[in-house]
Amino acid sequence: MIRPALAILRKDLRLELRTRESVPAMALFSLTVFVLFHFGLHRDSVEGAMASGVLWVTLLLATVLGVNRLFASEREGRALDGILLAPIDRTAVYLAKAAGLFLYLVLLELVAVPAFAILLLGPGLGGAFPELIAIVLLADLGLAGVGALVSGLAAEARARDVVVPLLLLPLLVPVLIAAARATEPFLTSHPGPHQLAKWLGFLGVYDTVFLLLAVAVFDYLLED
Repeated sequence: MIRPALAILRKDLRLELRTRESVPAMALFSLTVFVLFHFGLHRDSVEGAMASGVLWVTLLLATVLGVNRLFASEREGRALDGILLAPIDRTAVYLAKAAGLFLYLVLLELVAVPAFAILLLGPGLGGAFPELIAIVLLADLGLAGVGALVSGLAAEARARDVVVPLLLLPLLVPVLIAAARATEPFLTSHPGPHQLAKWLGFLGVYDTVFLLLAVAVFDYLLED
């Protein structure tokens, strides 16, 4: 299962390097939203709960763009039929797509988080590391795991551009809440007590449950 997953992942990454359809679109969307918030809020900077909310809502919406494109090459070239006929464990497709989306999100955040700090954040990110890295990686794992599952479910749907957000966003509300609450104390000028362990634990449990659920049902989703 690992070898087919790596082969599909390499194919997706090479295709992204050649076409540059997903990551640049996600990054451009995030930068545009940050610029809109910068001028729309009529204030030079934000911090605390507002800063955390702006950051994670933007990243969540940018994730939708990546999820919509996860199975694009398989849909357009009818390659999904070939994958279904291949003698491989179809869970490998899920693992490859989830890993690809996880990498896309990491690349997105390498651009989006510094841009957010420059355009909107008042206190800066100096005091947020390394806690912010742990929060971001756990949140990305949840976003990627659920995103790949939903993308596979909607791969053959005619109205997939509508179906994906309708299915994805409610499932990711717990990730948004936990990531925003965990990040909030580190985006303020006067950090107070935080419950980082509680929210990281919540994200870890969420990631584990949905990854196991996706591995269990993804084969049947492709059959349907």
